[in-house]
Amino acid sequence: MFEALADHLEVAWKKLRGQDKITDSNIQEALREVRRALLEADVNLQVVKDFIAEVSTKAKGANVLAEVRPDQQFIKIVHDELVLVMGETNAPLAKADQPPTIVLMAGLQGTGKTTAAAKLALHLRQQNLSALLVATDIYRPAAIEQLETLGKQIDVPVFQLGTDIDPVEIAKRGVEQAKAEEIDTVIIDTAGRLQIDQEMMAELVRVKAAVKPQETLLVVDAMTGQEAAPLTRTFNDQIGITGAILTKMDGDTRGGAALSVRQISGQPIKFVGVGEKVEALQPFYPERLASRILGMGDVLTLVEKAQEEFDIADAEKMQEKILSAKFDFTDFLKQTRLMKNMGSLGGIMKLIPGMNKLSEEQLQQGESQLKRCESMINSMTPQERQNPELLAKTPSRRRRIARGSGYAEKDVSKLVSDFQRMRSLMQQMGKGGIPGMGMPGMPGMGMPGMTTGKMPPGWRNQGGGKKKKKQKKKKGFGQL
Repeated sequence: MFEALADHLEVAWKKLRGQDKITDSNIQEALREVRRALLEADVNLQVVKDFIAEVSTKAKGANVLAEVRPDQQFIKIVHDELVLVMGETNAPLAKADQPPTIVLMAGLQGTGKTTAAAKLALHLRQQNLSALLVATDIYRPAAIEQLETLGKQIDVPVFQLGTDIDPVEIAKRGVEQAKAEEIDTVIIDTAGRLQIDQEMMAELVRVKAAVKPQETLLVVDAMTGQEAAPLTRTFNDQIGITGAILTKMDGDTRGGAALSVRQISGQPIKFVGVGEKVEALQPFYPERLASRILGMGDVLTLVEKAQEEFDIADAEKMQEKILSAKFDFTDFLKQTRLMKNMGSLGGIMKLIPGMNKLSEEQLQQGESQLKRCESMINSMTPQERQNPELLAKTPSRRRRIARGSGYAEKDVSKLVSDFQRMRSLMQQMGKGGIPGMGMPGMPGMGMPGMTTGKMPPGWRNQGGGKKKKKQKKKKGFGQL
């Protein structure tokens, strides 16, 4: 997400590289690039004007430390302003004094409102809170059926009374049932239209007045860009929203909606949808997103994703295996599958600082190599998976695996040699403490068979320390 915006902003930093200080003349050139970047990202025009004015004021008044380059100082100023524009901190859902907490979902048709309601219900369930979905969209064909299907998928009950009852009555009865069953949260899925009309708004006002929700969340398609601004303003003026959910963020390379919604409505973005899966909803953290836009990665989100998938007891067992060089192909396969559960390889890599410059070709090559590895490992016997040395000294076994997986014997031989080399490296790193996240089988530690090309520029000096001397690259692993 936001690749286009990130690429354009990088041009602005280059304007200040090589300068010994920030001046009126060189800052103007950099600001023009930032303005161009934001406009091309489809950010609302007034938001762009205010943003540039603030950055300009702060940059001109900034005290540049001797050890900090002007371009680094400018990046910091832009980063801080992006955080301010998007809301400074994460804004959690409001909570009723007495259950249930009522959440009203509003928005146009086609923004993913019904799916967002189900995603939010699953998010709450993962926090050990019960939820009830209420279907009040009696106009869109199959809207109720869609919500019921999603409810079954995530094991959350759906309240519906068909299409012949007034939506206000459905909402009221849904809340009553939630109270009777002592459910923590009611999520009301309302009707949308292809465009704003008074009939839709009047119905939303009536539903809101009847159930008095703690949260009225506007669901906005992130790919609408600056069109999100007038949409947000209208909904806020007519029904009053308390926050927004941005959907389809994974497909938004520009970022206009994320940078416009908060400024226009004065209300926070609370969640973002980052994929089609029901699990693909994340709380919105302005600082993390600002870091991703500026190519700094998002380690906290990466850690949280890992914590959802990795069991602490399993991690401790895996650490023991690494230290004793007993990490085998079965372990590797397990770690690879856990990583897949965290999302695509490209999505994970972009959360790692310095990895945002990996090209789509490199990422696709990495995905392809992982599939090759998995296919060859699946053709191994349990004994061979547990004892890679057995394959290293038995050509006939490697030939059989090659035939079973559809690859050449040399591919299997390369997998085995790469794996043994990786296992040795992991043992050495484990004894001294694995840098970064320290999770076995994670990209960056070196996957067998993965050669995705050069590392992104500047990766060796992400920590700001002395640059390491260039080392000869070893083929086969450690390149991603």
